[in-house]
Amino acid sequence: MLAKIINETTDAVVAAVQGVDDILGAVTGAVKHEVVSVLQSGGEIGGSTIEAVASVADGAIKGAGRIGASVIDVTAETMSGIVQGVSEVGGDVIGAVRGGAQGVVQATAETGGDIGEAAVAAVQGAIKSAGSVGANTAEAAHAAVGGALDAATGVGGDAVQKVRDALLSAAALPRDVIESAIQGSDDKK
Repeated sequence: MLAKIINETTDAVVAAVQGVDDILGAVTGAVKHEVVSVLQSGGEIGGSTIEAVASVADGAIKGAGRIGASVIDVTAETMSGIVQGVSEVGGDVIGAVRGGAQGVVQATAETGGDIGEAAVAAVQGAIKSAGSVGANTAEAAHAAVGGALDAATGVGGDAVQKVRDALLSAAALPRDVIESAIQGSDDKK
């Protein structure tokens, strides 16, 4: 079922951006629609909300790659669509942020992109989007960092170090929150 969600989202993103001027807005709308659809049909998912949202994010990034859009730009819009969609159905925004970041980093790794940049964009998008729906931005940052590191662990090699280094060196991210999230992730292992 998760592979189906990835494929449907990839196709939805590709279809949504064809012939539109506002590609990033179209991505946000397509992702939001997919999240709402997936969460409302919860019984059919067979996995957790985090896994389902990760699959939507994965599909969005793959769709962006298919149309030649910037994965970094699309990541922020993907996180926005996820947060808006989950918020609309009254779901767990923070859990969804974790899944979204995980899906973004996983798909970026699978498509040969820069996972460090993707992780930073996912955390930035999570903070901004969570704030726009009244969710706790520090919790959203923690969740996004955790999701990015989970995906990097799955990728293997030096992926975890690349993600950590990128997150810690990003001037746009609150360093104290990022350090705390990384430490919290390390403590869970």
